[in-house]
This record gives sequence, structure tokens and C-alpha cells, in this order.
Amino acid sequence: MKTKIILASQSPRRKQLLEWAEVSFEVVVKETDEHFPPGLTAEEVALYIARNKSIAVQSSLPDPVIVLAADTIVVLGENIIGKPVHREEAISILLALSGEKHRVITGVVIRKGEQEVAFADVTEVEFHALTIDQIEFYVDKYKPYDKAGAYAIQEWIGVVGIKSINGDFYNVMGLPVSRVVKALERLGDEK
Repeated sequence: MKTKIILASQSPRRKQLLEWAEVSFEVVVKETDEHFPPGLTAEEVALYIARNKSIAVQSSLPDPVIVLAADTIVVLGENIIGKPVHREEAISILLALSGEKHRVITGVVIRKGEQEVAFADVTEVEFHALTIDQIEFYVDKYKPYDKAGAYAIQEWIGVVGIKSINGDFYNVMGLPVSRVVKALERLGDEK
């Protein structure tokens, strides 16, 4: 019998990506603190938060289950850019990303009992120079307040504003699906 897979995320994009990969799963979410200790690299930050999510959900469920948790961050230079709180912050973030390269890092932690598979996937994204009109149009229409870096690559701004990506497109959406499926295969429970 296959072990039940639990997605420890409310993200509609992660849910959609797993559905596209035809992975059978249920969603269970527990509130977790997304603060992290100082001194971690960006990859370690994403993994730290994902691990906390996976442990919180795993501890609330009976064994055996596989818990899949992820956290996506955007890094410009050495600065981690979170989710914007309001319109002005979203505009400010997109102005900073305009014409620049940044990294999108998703930390993935998959736990089955005491077993753990953890990795960080990094994709480099470069935006064309964006006008203030384009940025305001995007923010006002799409309201990207639940997205690290204040944008979604699969929305209008990604279609017209992204010059190049180096790495996994789906990682920028929030989950490096092919690596996740391979990790689930290693645990022996998914196709």
C-alpha cells in the first residue's frame, strides 16, 4: 500500500503543480513561524522554513505519512525579498527587480518517519526594464501580496516582463516538481 502524501502548503500553485504531475496527495497546513536565525545562507533559510512546516504537520498526523513542505524566497543581490504587505511595497519590490537578475530559491523538505530528503532548487530570473505604468498595472490587477518577490511568473508580468530564466521554470512558480517526483520515487511511494 502506498504511503499517503501530505502537502504542507496552502499554495494553490504548489497544489496545481502536483496535480499536473498526477501525484495523489492531501493538503494539511499548520501555522508555523517563518522567522529564521541570523547567519543562514539564502538556501538554508528556505530549507529552515520548509523543515519547520514539515515537522509541524508531521507531528500532528499518525504515521505512516509522507509530508512534503516547501518555501520559496526571492533573492536580489544578498537581500531576501519576502511577500509585499501593501501596494506601495509591491511596486517598490518590482522597481528593484526591473532590469535586474535575481534568484528564486525553493527549499523542499520531504519527511517519512525519521527519513528526510531535503534540497534547495535555484533558478535565476532576469527582468526586462519595466515601466512604472507596467508595474502599477500588474500590482493593481493581480494583487501579488501572497507572492515572494511580488510577482508570479505565470501571470502577465512573467509573460511580458521576463527576459530570461536559467533553471527550472516550475521552481519559480513555487515547486521544482520534477525533483520532487524523483525524491518521492526514492522514498519508494510514487511513480
